[in-house]
Amino acid sequence: MKGVHHIELSVLDYERSIEFYDRMFGWLGYKSFWTHNIGYLSTYYTAWFPFFHSYIGIQPAQTGEKLSPNDHATGIHHVALWVKNRNAVDDFYENFLLKNHIEVTDKPAEYPIYSPSYYAVFFNDPITGIHFELACTPTLATILGFYKWKRRLKDVWEKNPEWKGDPLKEMVRALPSKVKQKNA
Repeated sequence: MKGVHHIELSVLDYERSIEFYDRMFGWLGYKSFWTHNIGYLSTYYTAWFPFFHSYIGIQPAQTGEKLSPNDHATGIHHVALWVKNRNAVDDFYENFLLKNHIEVTDKPAEYPIYSPSYYAVFFNDPITGIHFELACTPTLATILGFYKWKRRLKDVWEKNPEWKGDPLKEMVRALPSKVKQKNA
C-alpha cells in the first residue's frame, strides 16, 4: 500500500473553478496535466510531476449546488494538502487567501491534538465550497510540539472516562487484514 493515488472533485462552473485551482495549485508549486476531453473532461494537479500519483482531478459537476462544509453533509468533508513548513502555511494565508478574498474558516494555528507540531489553515473553494486545509506536519516534531500533543491527548482522555487504557495504544485500531478476509 502506497497511499491515496488520486481523488476527483466535481465542481460548479468548471471554467471559473479551473481559474481558481490554477492559481491555488500554481502558488503551491503543483503542476497541471491532461486537460483534454478524452470521453470526460478533467484537469489534474500534482506536486510530483511527471510521476502521476497522488494527484487531484477537477471535473465539471452535472448537478448540485454550492457546498456548505459546516453542514457536514454526506461526501468529502475536506481535502488536506501538505506543505513543508509553517512559513509556507503563513505565506499562503497572507499572500494568497487574504489577497484573493478567499473565505478562511480557521486562521493558521497549531493543532496539537492532531499530531506533534501540526500547523494548518482551513479555507473554502469560493465557487463550489469544497473545504480545504493546508497543513504542515514536520518529519521530526520538536520536543515542545511532542509535549503539547501528549498533554492535549491526556486532557481529552481525562474528559472521557469511558475510554480505557493508554491513549497512545488505544488510538490505533486493528483492521481486518487481506489474509484474514481471504480466509473468512
